[in-house]
Amino acid sequence: MKMKKLAAMLLAGMMVIGLLAGCGSNTDPTSAPTKPVESQQTPESTAAPVKETNFKVPTGGYDGSAVTIRFYHNMSQDKQDLLKEYIAEFNKTYPNITVDFTSTVMGSYDDIRDQIKTEINVGSQPNIAYCYPDHVALYNMAKATVQLDGLIESTESDGAGGQLGLTDAQIADFIGGYYEAGASFGDGLMYTMPFSKSTEVLYYNKTFFDANGLSVPKTWDEMKALCEKIKQIDPNCIPLGYDSESNWFITMCEQYKSPYTSATGDHYLFNNETNRAFVKEFNDWYNKGYLTTQGLYGAYTSGLFTTDKDPHSYMSIGSSAGATYQRPAKGDDGKYPFEVGIAMIPQVDPAAPKVISQGPDVCIFLKDNPQEVIASWLLVKYLTTNSDFQAEFAASSGYVPVLKSAKENAFYAEKLANADGYDNIAFLSAKICLEQADAYYVSPAFNGSSTARDQVAALMKKCLVLTSDIDNQIEAAFEEAVEECEYSE
Repeated sequence: MKMKKLAAMLLAGMMVIGLLAGCGSNTDPTSAPTKPVESQQTPESTAAPVKETNFKVPTGGYDGSAVTIRFYHNMSQDKQDLLKEYIAEFNKTYPNITVDFTSTVMGSYDDIRDQIKTEINVGSQPNIAYCYPDHVALYNMAKATVQLDGLIESTESDGAGGQLGLTDAQIADFIGGYYEAGASFGDGLMYTMPFSKSTEVLYYNKTFFDANGLSVPKTWDEMKALCEKIKQIDPNCIPLGYDSESNWFITMCEQYKSPYTSATGDHYLFNNETNRAFVKEFNDWYNKGYLTTQGLYGAYTSGLFTTDKDPHSYMSIGSSAGATYQRPAKGDDGKYPFEVGIAMIPQVDPAAPKVISQGPDVCIFLKDNPQEVIASWLLVKYLTTNSDFQAEFAASSGYVPVLKSAKENAFYAEKLANADGYDNIAFLSAKICLEQADAYYVSPAFNGSSTARDQVAALMKKCLVLTSDIDNQIEAAFEEAVEECEYSE
């Protein structure tokens, strides 16, 4: 086992060296990992001192250079059409910046990651990309991602009569949890900007709840009592379905203020008494028939929630962006069989709520030409601080805008005002997300954070179905999960 782990570590080291060698001249393969790297081609800025980062803003900011920037994403065609409209507006201000956004990596976010990982090896990475935190942690191993603080804080010219950086008002307009996720990599620096977001919400059969005098649970204790009552009303049901085992585990850690992972030092901290206790509690719920999960059910639990056949559920916890999948099909009479209600997921402490922040961010990659980096920043700044774009993109995608001001957009405000549990369920979901804006959290991001997610998901599936020697088997499952995380490094 030790020899196998050593071999894996050596191989990982060789891969990192290969990644470092493939980056452009804005990186320095000989420097220590924690030492900021400065571009050798970028003049010193005369602006006020900012955080030391791996990109120095040139004196004068954007110089109007003709540059082409590539933006990797996996948007569907309708969203690309919307993006095209806003890029046309962007080009009215910056006519010399050509944006190539049609060279998309269609597929999953991980497909984008894998494509960029390959391109970094030969120095052909795009300028901007959709990303998740663990993807950026991987890019950071090659020192390929721009640390954005210098750009955010820059008072140099944007080439259009304003400043390159963000104003205090622009920063304040971001939903805090979304913006702060850009600095979740352990060094206090910003690597990403929020683009569009989702979270988890509780979908419930409002028609059934109203008919039986049931209240939406605000705490997990209330959820347990509710599941017991629903099971008495309908013995053939599974009251609750939870789509993501990993999100459930991580959220419980956050709600209990119990360690999960750390971006620095010892990464894998989730094997502790508090976490083992809540997993044991949910094992009891599972064995009483109160719940199932996507992994145990074998499909998204929205299928249980929307069916009229046995088994079926009356509650489902899933992505806010998937609201339309939580709506039952219309019957032969053209009507929905029940109304869907949406609420915040249950909490350990309702006075200090915590719900997970998900959805794509965008990152910028280092390039030999600093004007490419600046042009990339100008586009990212435009798309992420433009409330009209954020509102329209949210309405088109089912995600939530990252700006507080987007809900005041006339188009989006009307959609929210007409939100309901029927045809307008996507906007009801978005409305709930915006109402809980202060509750969002993100997990630490590091190379290995995605492995931790996978391992705690497997741990949940394994532990929920236990029927004997539960304490010892849960303890063994936690130990194995940590070992698997450490072995994968």
